[in-house]
Amino acid sequence: MGRPILYSFRRCPYAMRARLAIVSAGIEVELREVVLRDKPAQLIAASPKATVPVLIDDGTVIDESRDIMDWALAQADPEGWCDMPPQGEDWIATIDGPFKSALDRYKYATRYADVDATHERDTAAAILWRVDAQLRDTPWLFGAAPTLADMATLTFVRQFANTDRIWFDAQDWAGVHGWLTRFLASDRFAAIMAKYPKWVGDSDPVRFPERVTPRP
Repeated sequence: MGRPILYSFRRCPYAMRARLAIVSAGIEVELREVVLRDKPAQLIAASPKATVPVLIDDGTVIDESRDIMDWALAQADPEGWCDMPPQGEDWIATIDGPFKSALDRYKYATRYADVDATHERDTAAAILWRVDAQLRDTPWLFGAAPTLADMATLTFVRQFANTDRIWFDAQDWAGVHGWLTRFLASDRFAAIMAKYPKWVGDSDPVRFPERVTPRP
C-alpha cells in the first residue's frame, strides 16, 4: 500500500491546516500541488466539489480539512494537540463559522451583494478580541504549547491579517499579535509553506513532508 495522497494548494488556509496536522502526526503523504483555476481531473473524480484539501487513503476519500486533521491525529498525536479543554472545540467552531463568514465578506466583498466590508472586518475583529487577554498571559490559547484549537484556526487569522496588514498591525491586541507572530516564525509554518511545482499526472511523486522528524 502506497502513501496517502493529498491534493493541496499552498496558500489555501484549509489546506494549510491539514498539512500542519499531517506534519505533527509524523505521516508521509504524496503531495499533489494543484492550481485552482486548472484543477486536475483526478481531483474532481475523487471529490466532485473539487476543493482542497482532499486526502485519499487506501481508497477512502476525506475532503474536509478538519476531518483530515482528525484523521492524522487519530493515528498519532505526539504533541498532544487533542489535549485541550472543551472550549477548544467551541473556538474552532467560532472561527470556522462566524469568523470565516465575516472574513470572506471582508476580503472578497465584491463577490457579495450589499456587504459592508468594514462591518464584516469589525465583526471578525470582535471575535479575536475574545482571546486577546488570554494570549497576553500565555503564548498559546491554552498554555505553553499549541493545541488543535491554535493550529486549526491560525491559518485563518493569518488570512485576516494579510487582507489589510497595516490596519491589523495597528490594532491594540498584543496577545493576538504575539500569537500570530509565533506561528509565522515557527519552523512548523516554514515546513508546510515550502513551494512545490504544480502536479501533473506523469510527474514524479512528491513526498510531504520532505523529512519526518522522529518524535517520542
